[in-house]
Amino acid sequence: MFDKVLVANRGEIAVRVMRACEELGIDTVAVYSEADSDSGHVRYADEAYNVGPARAADSYLDHEAVIDAAKKADADAIHPGYGFLAENAEFAGKVEDTEDVKWIGPNSDSMEQLGEKTHARKTMREADVPIVPGTTDPVEDPAEVEEFGDEHGYPVAIKAEGGGGGRGMKVVRSADEAADQLESAKREGEAYFDNDNVYLERYLENPRHIEVQIIADHHGNVRHLGERDCSLQRRHQKVIEEGPSPALTDELREEIAEAARRGADAAGYYNAGTFEFLVEEDESRGDGELLGPEANFYFLEVNTRIQVEHTVTEELTDIDIVKWQIRVAQDEKLGFDQSDVDLEGHAMEFRINAENAANDFAPATGGNLETYDPPGGIGVRLDDALRQGDELVTDYDSMVAKLIVHGSDREECIVRSQRALAEYDIEGIPTIIPFHRLMLEDDEFVAGTHTTKYLDHTLDPERIEEAQEKWGSSTESTAGDDEEVVERQFTVEVNGKRFEVDLEERGAAAIPTAGGGSEGGQKPQPAGGSDDGGSGGSAAADAEGESVTAEMQGTILDVNVAEGDEVASGDVVCVLEAMKMENDVVADRGGTVTQVAVGEGDSVDMGDVLVVIE
Repeated sequence: MFDKVLVANRGEIAVRVMRACEELGIDTVAVYSEADSDSGHVRYADEAYNVGPARAADSYLDHEAVIDAAKKADADAIHPGYGFLAENAEFAGKVEDTEDVKWIGPNSDSMEQLGEKTHARKTMREADVPIVPGTTDPVEDPAEVEEFGDEHGYPVAIKAEGGGGGRGMKVVRSADEAADQLESAKREGEAYFDNDNVYLERYLENPRHIEVQIIADHHGNVRHLGERDCSLQRRHQKVIEEGPSPALTDELREEIAEAARRGADAAGYYNAGTFEFLVEEDESRGDGELLGPEANFYFLEVNTRIQVEHTVTEELTDIDIVKWQIRVAQDEKLGFDQSDVDLEGHAMEFRINAENAANDFAPATGGNLETYDPPGGIGVRLDDALRQGDELVTDYDSMVAKLIVHGSDREECIVRSQRALAEYDIEGIPTIIPFHRLMLEDDEFVAGTHTTKYLDHTLDPERIEEAQEKWGSSTESTAGDDEEVVERQFTVEVNGKRFEVDLEERGAAAIPTAGGGSEGGQKPQPAGGSDDGGSGGSAAADAEGESVTAEMQGTILDVNVAEGDEVASGDVVCVLEAMKMENDVVADRGGTVTQVAVGEGDSVDMGDVLVVIE
């Protein structure tokens, strides 16, 4: 058994992995950026190492910094969680090449073969797994997109090889969109996955999203753990996941699961992974009718890592997937047969995002958890890394927790979820809990007839606004000024390793610090939050004129202007990515660009100056 595992991630998934390690008797190591110095995963770990500034590219995505932390900690293995480096085959290969450090996940060759979508499509086709009509080689020319559209019909999906979750995917609805959308997809692929290769697929207008959990060992044993239905999505981002699917017959369910197992076996895949499929919905099916084996389903992609929604499968099967990831990495054989896998009852996962659903799901720009009182009771599980009083870190994904609910059947699961969400009390930041409560009263969702397009094309936005008004909690800080107890935490780093000293003063004024900061100490500046020359979009605007500012926190994907350029009102000056969506930032007036305060790849906060126009 490993003695010590470094978790190359943050937040709730880092804590989830650390809990599994603790139950296996394994010590844990956290890595953290300057923005995360007080975050929950750092508190939970046995030891922690600073790997860089807030910008992910300079910390959590820095291969050498993470591996160096593992060496300093004398860790036996690295678990990547999900996101960040979890599907980076190059990083996995570097870990595999590091003496005395193992990679907890599929080998780097499998990750490259299945993580890059064109390779995965070829592998699945050879394994007789249905694939959506599309290309298996990278596409470079807009003319190829137009030719594909002429042959298969529009719309056409352009997808980044290394993409997922809608990032790096663009939909072309006519030939005149081909050039712009191809350029955009390639740009996102390069920015987020360091790979600008893209491929084409026939775009399915109204599908269900079904995925199958796989676990496999080094000895040729491959098991599927049933399916999850992830059809409730907003802009290709999953919001609520559940299992088993409320729309499939047992015959179709088994057919899809067996296709996934067959694909994993053909690829020589081991450790945990998720095979995703699109199932064509029969729009004529009535209430109570299910999709049977005559329904068409197509392979979508493989996620060569643990999934956010792995918790749903764990509740249904009582199999700890993370523990099995660790055991497989130590060359253990799976301890159960396929016939031992039973799905009991029904489970749902609700992503608790720090967003205001009534404001187009805008992410919170800051805040403090003045109240954090999670629900409990039978069948209720919380995966989080939070505690009351924590400050919200806005430099990364907006998901702060996951609520997982299990019941004897879907009806009980829905009722229990309603109770749990009503109990979940969070004040100080906005969350999408009101949206989740709305969905549990929504006829389409309750009937299980929703598809991936339901939220974007059918649900009335006014209903979301009403839910926010009815169930939304306060987001204003209400902390009083008269504290009887002053608690201070001092952090010291020696050779990058974190040490903490806690000091408590009762009946005394706050202890002053060198920086003269407020009680609780100075927080590290987030990316884009300093003007000392670091990465970010907050360079002081010293040029005269009208400032074009960021309307939300995000990352600059492209800058379209330079100093001295003439622009007209409505011209795009830069492209800002936020919540995995590209947003064109336009000039409100015409004039001459006198200053460009950001560059490609910079992280910016809401209100940061991007461009000055005179």
